[in-house]
Amino acid sequence: MKLLDHRAEGPVSAPPLLLGPSLGTSSALWDKVAPELSITHRVVRWELPGHGGSAADLIGAGATVGDLAGLVLALADSLGIERFAYAGVSLGGAVGLHLAVHHPERVGSLAVICSSAHFNGAKPWEERAALVRREGLAGLAESANARWFTPGFTVPELVRDHRDADPGAYAACCDALAAFDLRDRLAEISSPTLLIAGREDPATPPVHLREIADAVPGAALVEIPGASHLAPAQCPEAVLTALRAHFDGGARRGMEVRREVLGDAHVERAQARQTPFTARFQDFISRYAWGEIWTDPTLTRRERSMITLTALVAHGHYDELAMHVRAALRNGLTPDEIGAVLLQTAVYCGVPAANSAFATAQRVLAEEEG
Repeated sequence: MKLLDHRAEGPVSAPPLLLGPSLGTSSALWDKVAPELSITHRVVRWELPGHGGSAADLIGAGATVGDLAGLVLALADSLGIERFAYAGVSLGGAVGLHLAVHHPERVGSLAVICSSAHFNGAKPWEERAALVRREGLAGLAESANARWFTPGFTVPELVRDHRDADPGAYAACCDALAAFDLRDRLAEISSPTLLIAGREDPATPPVHLREIADAVPGAALVEIPGASHLAPAQCPEAVLTALRAHFDGGARRGMEVRREVLGDAHVERAQARQTPFTARFQDFISRYAWGEIWTDPTLTRRERSMITLTALVAHGHYDELAMHVRAALRNGLTPDEIGAVLLQTAVYCGVPAANSAFATAQRVLAEEEG
């Protein structure tokens, strides 16, 4: 099966974030944003059919945004990504809205940038599709700067990508935009949603994003002064700030859970010891271990404590074991239950390891009782 061309960056173990492009552009649209997002996320930039390295025949005439969303899900599946954060620009944003409505179990959070729940009716897109099928993209690419940016600004690489896109696939994407209208389904979106509007955007002006924000429960709207249609390329710092604030919910929740399990005193000592060298690691722990794993409701905190105690004994991490004996008490285990866990490690991890573990646990339990 053919897949959309894509570029992945960031730690494989980090929370996944898919980035969708605007019609006529490539993944270069995200060049000034994606590298920063990849510090804390597994970023996957995908290319539209006939754009970048994606095959043109992935879609054909009469394509829909749902067809594009299906290609994105196939790509995610091939990468082993079940649930992801998503951000998209224009057509890429429409794909995100479709995914959030029709596949809510896949979209953990959503950012829709310079996009719309409808694109001003079918006729303009039908006319553009016919023009491109008849004359190609060279002429349309000449007006790209006026449609994408404020006067005097350009990104030559993106204009070149527009010119080099496959006309048939581009026209099929126009067909998808012509048929797209999700206004009557917006209230069904349950993913945390951010809307980002370019205040100078002639294609999808702020009123279009405001319409989505008003309909999606709990959605937030950010307007970027001086930005036109391709805000991530023209105003990357402002877009990055908004996306970080939106997608950092896992870190905030992770810090809450970390404090609940380990205690305020431990977390505050860890933060006091933090240096620029260790900051990214501490951020990783808060997001991934505490924000993703410990918040997963599949296992209770009691069960996670028992698993963690066993793993720490197996690897001889006795300082960490002391910390997690305290956490186990906080998570509802009794001293007898902790002892039973450690006794079982004697069978599967070895008597010497269990002997050291019992000594560590006995010291901690005595301190807690005192």
